[in-house]
Amino acid sequence: MTNFDTSHVRNIVLLGHAGSGKTTFAETMLFEAGLTTRRGTIEEKNTVSDFYELEQDRGNSIFSKLLHTQWRGYKINILDTPGYDDFAGEVVSALRVADTGVMLLNACFGVEVGTDIIWEYTEQFKTPMLFAVNKLDQDKADFDKTVAQAKDHFGRNIVVVQYPLNPGIGFNAIIDVLRMTMYQFPDQGGKPQKLPIPDEERDKAELLHKELIEAIAGNDETLMEKYFEKGELDEDEMKLGMKQAMIHHDLFPLFCVSAKKNMGSGRIMGFIDNVCPSASEMPPQKTSSGDLLPCDANGPVCIFVYKTISEAHIGDMSFFKVYSGTIKTGMELINESNGVNEKLNQLFVVEGSKRTAVNELSAGDIGATIKLKHTHVNNTLHARGKNYELPPIEFPAPLMSVAIESIQKGDEEKLSIALHQVQEEDPTVSVEVSQELKQTIIHCMGELHLSVIKWKLEHISKNLSVKFTKPRIPYRETIRKSVQTSHRHKKQSGGAGQFGEVFMQVEPWYEGMPDPKGFSVRGRDEYKLSWGGKLVFLNCVVGGAIDVRFLPSILKGVMEKMHVGPLTGSYVRDVRVSVYDGKMHPVDSNDISFKIAGLMAFKQAFQQADPQILEPIYTVTILCPDDLTGNIIGDLQTRRAIMEGMDTEGHFTKIIARVPLAEMYDYSSSLRSITQGRAKFKMQFYEYTPVPFEIQRKLIDEYHKMAKEEV
Repeated sequence: MTNFDTSHVRNIVLLGHAGSGKTTFAETMLFEAGLTTRRGTIEEKNTVSDFYELEQDRGNSIFSKLLHTQWRGYKINILDTPGYDDFAGEVVSALRVADTGVMLLNACFGVEVGTDIIWEYTEQFKTPMLFAVNKLDQDKADFDKTVAQAKDHFGRNIVVVQYPLNPGIGFNAIIDVLRMTMYQFPDQGGKPQKLPIPDEERDKAELLHKELIEAIAGNDETLMEKYFEKGELDEDEMKLGMKQAMIHHDLFPLFCVSAKKNMGSGRIMGFIDNVCPSASEMPPQKTSSGDLLPCDANGPVCIFVYKTISEAHIGDMSFFKVYSGTIKTGMELINESNGVNEKLNQLFVVEGSKRTAVNELSAGDIGATIKLKHTHVNNTLHARGKNYELPPIEFPAPLMSVAIESIQKGDEEKLSIALHQVQEEDPTVSVEVSQELKQTIIHCMGELHLSVIKWKLEHISKNLSVKFTKPRIPYRETIRKSVQTSHRHKKQSGGAGQFGEVFMQVEPWYEGMPDPKGFSVRGRDEYKLSWGGKLVFLNCVVGGAIDVRFLPSILKGVMEKMHVGPLTGSYVRDVRVSVYDGKMHPVDSNDISFKIAGLMAFKQAFQQADPQILEPIYTVTILCPDDLTGNIIGDLQTRRAIMEGMDTEGHFTKIIARVPLAEMYDYSSSLRSITQGRAKFKMQFYEYTPVPFEIQRKLIDEYHKMAKEEV
């Protein structure tokens, strides 16, 4: 296969809400360019992009795919992405390596929630964007309404390049106001006739042509001067101005297409070739050390891994973009993150599930390789002697947590290996083996995402069956009053015995509290606990009642009990322990005696000191259309939420509430159900607060019941 030079490679990412037609559009681009002889369809489950069984069953994309096509001397790498927010990680990684985004809008539904969510990511990356209004052949297609919504949501920088002459069932003609031509398509789509614009459309086309020129000239002083001089810009000037405005994220051209009927795709591909920027025309990459790395095929080799998948029989496949230099088969590169030397034994261009071996790839191109044992997503590989590290992809934070376990006893190791593989392929999945909760917790993006994780796990490991359960809540325990207590540990069983007696005062700790009254503080230790809060341990012993060498053992006993609180077995926080008296035996006193005495004295004191269970509270921020706020607030109030306020953010209403984590287990799916997927949320830990009395009673009863069952 021909190696394309940097200036003739275009990298585009297809974006849009689920069902907007991205995969069908990709299929049409491949067919139009002659790379396939028959167009697959979602209904027939035979598209190049959606080749996974799960995608074919569900009828929509779940994973981003790399495809490529060739159009009039240019190579176009196509990244087809899923439209549901649960799979935002696939979108973000594709945006990281794309040089242009193509946002598809469904002409029947206009701007949908997925469009808004994805647009935020394009704003973060400042990706050059164009819009394609799709499904213009549908009965309910409304081009004008869709364009008005797009301008309302994404700004007046959207400029109409094309509009449909006859949207709806008979759609077959597009008027192009950049070229001032009408394209009329045969019934089966494909190559159109170029015709003069009909007289009755001339005024509308002229007006849109003028608006397009003024938008282009408005972003370039030189072109503005030419426009004032001539009253017009020629097509080449318009293309140049549009390219620069797109690079600066200042102008978003809008086109027409029916992907299903193959009408309009060729014109968009021509625009991608001639106007959309190549990687070398984009601003240079900035390395972590602040150096600029131009996209130059003759520069030092540098590639960035944006995605990995595991393929049966071949192992891990790494997808990468060449940001500098030209890579060749057999080349050895250094992984900047770990210093490991990796050899590129094979290079591929990819067409969905099909791989084609190539000998080299130049700067700006996207490809894949296999068997990089020590390379992962976000790793930079470079030529020896360089220290390039490109900024990592920042993946969205997880929104849902569940506990997972294997159904069959003895499959724990098999599950652990499979979970590691899922994490390797999907950085939006994190796995936590919680010693505190005694559960393995999966953190993910939502219920759809979770169903895909389950499918992956059971396909990675044959005969592995898993189940998801509600994760336990990381409660904390503390006290509300001061108590003095003592405990004598005495054990005699022939020979040396055990003896230790400890007197202590246990009280709630708070920042800046004074020393305890009536005690002489001879030693102070403050411990910032890994689970939050503090333990302050004071030595107030006088007259040598307890040898100082036994104090660490008393502290050890206290700390051991703080790991398993008396109420629910949760961690204890924010207490001050003052050891003020005790007794020793000249022979039988030892470390274990004082550890047990300290543990038991602390346990007794804690239970008498008005103990309190604390629960984690999260700040939950929801973005939703204004008409849904009532339903969302009503649902939050059933979750013991405290409303913090409402605001506006863009075209959304922002609701802020503080909600106990115990009430957030099913929130992702509930919010989707309440809003039909038109809202999104994020949550962040805020603080620990006391649980209501009736809930505390219930938690204690449940803990004691479970403890009895385990015995």
